[in-house]
Amino acid sequence: MTLRTALLATAAVATLAPAAQADVNIYSYRQPELIQPLLDAFTAETGIKTNVAFLDKGLVERLQAEGDRSPADIILTVDISRLAEAVEAGVTQPVDSAVLQENIPAALRDPGNQWFGVTTRARIVYAAKDRVDPAEVTTYEDLADPKWKGRICTRSGTHAYNLALVSAVIEHHGEAAAKTWIEGVKANLARKPQGNDRAQVKAIWAGECDISLGNTYYMGQMLADAEQKAWAESVNVLFPKFEGGGTHVNVSGVAMTRAAPNRDEALKFMEFLASPGAQEIYAEVNNEYPVAPGAKASDLVASWGDLTPDNVNLMDLAGHRATALRLMEEVDFDG
Repeated sequence: MTLRTALLATAAVATLAPAAQADVNIYSYRQPELIQPLLDAFTAETGIKTNVAFLDKGLVERLQAEGDRSPADIILTVDISRLAEAVEAGVTQPVDSAVLQENIPAALRDPGNQWFGVTTRARIVYAAKDRVDPAEVTTYEDLADPKWKGRICTRSGTHAYNLALVSAVIEHHGEAAAKTWIEGVKANLARKPQGNDRAQVKAIWAGECDISLGNTYYMGQMLADAEQKAWAESVNVLFPKFEGGGTHVNVSGVAMTRAAPNRDEALKFMEFLASPGAQEIYAEVNNEYPVAPGAKASDLVASWGDLTPDNVNLMDLAGHRATALRLMEEVDFDG
């Protein structure tokens, strides 16, 4: 039995209620099966219980409505835009922790210590094994080259994952060059943007396109799905880089709420997330990359190839999000 299977076998969904004792109360955008093994490990190590409210939207609005009476101590979410939104809304607080400073790289945490990335996922290229030489895909800039005309699939350009990538293009090359890049990628599309990242891999498998943009962890999800395994096995995972930079990554992150009635316990939870052991549990269950020094990616994730993350601070990318959205709309990328 694998670690992932053993952990998931013990998973149970908790319901958030005001704590009668010093528990940790969590609002989470992450699905129950993706965090419960981590919560179980935290309780086993510390004796501190966790209560979780799983939300699919409205997390920040809920915290704003609850104000200082909120029972939530911790936010768990994905994508830099959601983390930045929480900070901008004033529903988080800075956390001063030597453990977090040591274990979370500076590029993957808020400069004001309002949030901390705990795992990363790369925005990579899925490429048809039988139609694309891996040596052809080395940079993001290259995706705008006319050699890919009619060969690229992607989900909506206004989805958060693609906006984060465009924000990285802006950071590296400026707004004008980013618009030109978007126009070039659009000209190379095989079909109108649609579906999710896995749908693009299915399209490659079906011969509708040759390469697509996607997050790394979807490969793990597809390989675990009997129907989708053939899609996954039809593609290579390629790690393009920015010219002068690395591969674009995004995060799953944690923040302490402004109200945090159980601050000491919440801090223990955050520091636990940054420990190598917890990092490996979380990363393996989610098919993501741990960020703590010494923590290793799972054998499956490591098998996809070497990742050299881009070194730009994600909060800088969050600052470009509005511009990225405007450029996508100006180009009518989804049209």
